[in-house]
This record gives sequence, C-alpha cells and structure tokens, in this order.
Amino acid sequence: MSNHMHQKVTRTHYLILIAVIVVAGSTQGMLLPVLAIFLDQMGVSEMMNGLNAAALYIGSFAMMLVAEKVLGALGFKKLIVGGLVLVLVTLLIFPWIPNIKLWFVLRLIIGIGDSALHYTSQLWVILSSPSQNRGRNLSIYGMSYGIGFSLGPLGISLLSYGKAVPFIILSFCIFIVLIFVLVKLPNMRPEKVVGVVNEKHRFRRSYRIAWYALIPALLYGYMEASMNSSFPLYGLHIGFSEGQISALLPAIGIGGLLLQLPLGIMSDRYGRKRLLMCCGIAGGITFSILPLAGDHFMLSIMLMMLAGGLVGSFFSLGLAYAADVLPRDLLPAANVVASFQFNIGSVVGPSLSGIFMFYHWEEGMFIMLGLSYLLFGLAGFWFSPPRQKS
Repeated sequence: MSNHMHQKVTRTHYLILIAVIVVAGSTQGMLLPVLAIFLDQMGVSEMMNGLNAAALYIGSFAMMLVAEKVLGALGFKKLIVGGLVLVLVTLLIFPWIPNIKLWFVLRLIIGIGDSALHYTSQLWVILSSPSQNRGRNLSIYGMSYGIGFSLGPLGISLLSYGKAVPFIILSFCIFIVLIFVLVKLPNMRPEKVVGVVNEKHRFRRSYRIAWYALIPALLYGYMEASMNSSFPLYGLHIGFSEGQISALLPAIGIGGLLLQLPLGIMSDRYGRKRLLMCCGIAGGITFSILPLAGDHFMLSIMLMMLAGGLVGSFFSLGLAYAADVLPRDLLPAANVVASFQFNIGSVVGPSLSGIFMFYHWEEGMFIMLGLSYLLFGLAGFWFSPPRQKS
C-alpha cells in the first residue's frame, strides 16, 4: 500500500491537511493566553490557572491511548472530521458560560479533538513522504502548526470587541476547513501491520530503537506550553505591558517558523541527529540567558526569536529522525509515543512554571528549559541508531 499511498496524497490533500493543522494550532495558541487572562480577571490563583491549562493536555493524553485503534476503525478522513466538529462546537461554549469547573471539562474535550487532528494528519504526512523529502515535508507541517499557534494569541487583541469575538472568528475558520475536508479528502486507512508484534511491545520497541528521536517531542511540548501559559505572568511580574507581552509571545513561534524549513532541508542533507544536537545545545544556552535581558524589550524579543528558531523544529525534526531509524511498521506506534511525550511535556511545563512563580523564582522557568535542552544535546553522544532499516 505504501506505493499507492505516495500517489494518492496529492498537493490538494496535502494543503488541506496543512489547513487542518493551522486551525488546530490556532485553537491551542488562542485558548492558553485568552483563558489565562479571563481566569486572572476572575481572581483565580496562578497555580490554579496553570492546572486549568493542563486540562487540554490531559484530554490529548486520553485520546492518544486509543488513537491508533480509532484511526484503524474510522480511517483518516472520518477521524479528522470528528476532531474538527468536536473543537468547533466546544469553542462556541466557552465565552457564554464562564465557570472554571466547566472550562476544565471543555478544555479536556478540545484536547481530545485537537490531538485527533494532530495524530491523524501528522501520520498521513509521514506515511506519504518519500524519505529524501521527509525533513522538508514534516517541517512544512511543523511550520503550519507554528503559524496557527502564533496567530492564536492575536485573539487577545480581539477581546476589546467582546469576549466571544475571538471564539466566533476561530470557529468560523474551522467550519471552512471542515467543508474542504468533507468535500476533497479521500477516506484512506493506514496499512494493517503485518506480523504478530504484540501491542505493548510495539511501543516499547519503537522507544528502545528511537528514544533519542522521540525525546524532542517532550522538550517541545514542555517549552511551548510553559512559555504560552506562564510567560504572560512572568512578563507582568518583571514589568512588561500587556501589549509588549502579546508582541513577545509570538516571537518564539516566529523564530521557529523562520528556521523550520531551512533546518528541515539541512537535516535531509547533513543528518538529523547532528542537527538536533547542535540546536539543543545552542537553544539551551539561549533560554538560560533570557532572564538576564530583564525588562529590556528588544533584547528579550531577539533572544526569544533565536531560542524559538533553534528549538522550534524539534517536534518535526524528531519525527523525521524517528522515521529514518525505525522500520515502517513501527511508525504509527512511534507517532503515538511522540504525541504522548509532547503531552507529558505540556502538562509538566505550566505546572512547574506555576510552582516556580508561586515561590517567586520567576527565572526558574528559563533555567529549567535551558538545562533540559542542553542535556538533550549532550545525550546525543550516547545514542547510536541500529543499522537495520527495512
């Protein structure tokens, strides 16, 4: 099936998958800061605020437990449609019922829908990309998510027109993408895995073979969620204005976007492991020195763009590297593992940063980020992938 999969994914299909990811990214990018501001106005503590933000990722977790089975049963198209409908309907409920308990449940549901969209479109792109373009295709995929995620915080500036406005506009965009998916995408299923590799072992085997390629997903989730949910509070603490914060937040995403494609193409040419190590070490150093910029706006924005540029491709580069070192039948399992790690990182990030803030160690969030990327970069010296590529 791999061959007719290559032919059947046309440019139109690829563009629609990209649009799906842009709206999935925008949903996450908008909900984190906008709801953080709402909760702050409702007088909710920073720690509770961080925990409420984690609900989205708990929903993603739940989805990842069953993603492979659900995809096998429904096929790619139906799962994408289901995810879009879930996110669209839930988004419209938020502004009308401001209740922290209900919001927790709504964020869970968004998490389920969003991770269905990610898992499905990401796997579709991986399975239909020939290996010599894999880095490029996945970095375009990663860029689209980044574009969506960076557009999300613009929702903050729409709040002045009414609390519901950002939610309504985003839902409308999702609706349009949904129409395209329904009309244009073929309903394909992933190939059945031949051989009697039992379920449990598939995850363990993919991790054993490709652990170094799967950790970037964890680091990326950790970085992205802690920056988006805790940086606004950090910024207010050290004296940035709300306007400056909404300009600084996308800087990481923009840095990631600018370097995503060049790094993807470089990884096709010079090897992904080498690139992951260099970016990890350089990115780690950049994050660690960020607090030294204090409330210096231009310096902060430059450092954040640099840090984002260096580590913003971690998710897609890691996946492309996993696809290099794993046999094809383990790719769906590795994809689940990567998404799992992304979610673990995304839950740990805001919770840790929230705790640092609670104890008035605001810089802690950057020091921890820097250390984890540095350690990852150095760990590359211990990793050598097996030679058996099917």
